[in-house]
Amino acid sequence: MSELTVFVNGRTVRVPAGSTVIDAVAAADASAADEVRAGTRGVVDSRGIGVAMETGLTGGYVMRIVSARAAREGVDA
Repeated sequence: MSELTVFVNGRTVRVPAGSTVIDAVAAADASAADEVRAGTRGVVDSRGIGVAMETGLTGGYVMRIVSARAAREGVDA
């Protein structure tokens, strides 16, 4: 099975091909993934635009975990 290298909060994370944003967050930090699932935190891409948990990943994808408000507003927080 091939792997993708992605970045969560500046940390290199390797996930199987076909993984989603929430899979990468969970691989980086299980408690943060629980917060994203609960809606208290969100995920933005490298441009500060909020992304859905089920968004598919490509190699080199960069994401940050932010407050849920910042993710909803697309604010680079």
